[in-house]
Amino acid sequence: MTKNCSLIVVLLSCFALVSKAQNPFLVNPYLQIGYEGKTNALTLLWHTRDTTALWEVETSNKGNNWTKVTRYNQQKVNVKGVPAFVVYHAILENLGAGENFKYRVTENGKTVFTANAIAPKSKQQPYSFIAIGDIGAEKQDQKKLAFLANQLAPDFVAVPGDIVYDNGLISEYAKKFWPIYNAEKADSNGAPLMRKIPFMAAVGNHDADNNDLDRYPEGLAYYYFWAQPLNGPMVADFANAYPTFKANETNRNAFMTAAGKAYPRMNNFSYDYGNAHWLVIDADNYVDWTNKELLDWVKQDLQNASGATWRFVLYHHPGFNSSRAHFEQQQMRLLSPLFEAGKVDVVFNGHVHNYQRSYPMTFVPDQKGTLLMGGKENKSQRGRVVNGKWTLDKNFDGVTHKKPNGVIYIVTGAGGADLYNPEQTNDTDSWQKFTYKFFSTAHSLSYVKVNGNQFTLQQMTPEGKIVDSFDIVK
Repeated sequence: MTKNCSLIVVLLSCFALVSKAQNPFLVNPYLQIGYEGKTNALTLLWHTRDTTALWEVETSNKGNNWTKVTRYNQQKVNVKGVPAFVVYHAILENLGAGENFKYRVTENGKTVFTANAIAPKSKQQPYSFIAIGDIGAEKQDQKKLAFLANQLAPDFVAVPGDIVYDNGLISEYAKKFWPIYNAEKADSNGAPLMRKIPFMAAVGNHDADNNDLDRYPEGLAYYYFWAQPLNGPMVADFANAYPTFKANETNRNAFMTAAGKAYPRMNNFSYDYGNAHWLVIDADNYVDWTNKELLDWVKQDLQNASGATWRFVLYHHPGFNSSRAHFEQQQMRLLSPLFEAGKVDVVFNGHVHNYQRSYPMTFVPDQKGTLLMGGKENKSQRGRVVNGKWTLDKNFDGVTHKKPNGVIYIVTGAGGADLYNPEQTNDTDSWQKFTYKFFSTAHSLSYVKVNGNQFTLQQMTPEGKIVDSFDIVK
């Protein structure tokens, strides 16, 4: 190598190091619906190791002047095994319904990040969303689905749990989540989705079950990285309603400080978007859904949503599932009578890594079912078998007959993790009688469009092939 070539290599290396040093973010800014869950606001989050800088955020719409954000929060995350960092929250308020707006983040007066985003839609505006679960497994199809989602340009993304695999760790988000959904560019490796639209997520077992903070001090990262409404219930029977954890005093204090008010309140919440009411709940095995306080909260929440055109429910473990995997975990069937009384239209689930659609149905459970126990000492709750009687609306096909009689249950857990039971896709004899469609030979996402009293769902593979679709008209 000549001296000139050597000099060029050195200069390029130095430039790369300077460029890397100039990026102040550990995780680039991304949008959330916020702890307050206001319909005209979003929360912008970013992560940085620098605790001394002066950060400011400004927004602008329709070419207007920049308006400074005035409300900020921050959480310091200082858990064992991970260099300390800060998660900043900036509350973007008074957003015009459905408006495209810009925002910029400054550090010590210097603009270090800008992006375009879209504000939540009003009740009168059409909107679209993507439902996709069991995502953060760092698989190529996960990345392709992120690219497809970006092309579809939804207004938000709803994740029915299992955000990252396998243990809900900070380091797993760093490798399997942020680079894919908050990427710098859109290609086959991911897309810059989160900086322009919010994600909304239910907690899954891989997000909350690995709760030994002495073994995994960086676990339960769900409570650090998500800002979602804190309007859920706080019931007296804590251990059978929320995830508990094991930790020595140091690790416990570190977690509680970093999680702040998100633990455990963020496990159950509700949120209004457009003309729809969303109920997001924790369906994990540790939750006792025979608890009257929990059931009363669900009942009251749906009653309060009487003004919404649509009512959607999001949680992880499906109650109605034809896959051989997780078939016995039927505890969420207990809520079916409440969903029916509350006029729920569609329930979105994950946990089972495929796509399934039920007939519109009603279900009467036989009492409280049979609790299943497991683990080394047979003391861990492993779900609940709930038998009962279902009534199916077989007239509904979503094409010519679009008014369902009952709740439609969607399993959309084929977002990235290894698929379950692909051999059942064409084996209709293996399906339960409530199942209308079963697809598990490719990963997929649910793309939903809502316009007034019309609802359309298309189930798409990473290549954009539609493998199922149906309409609902009210």
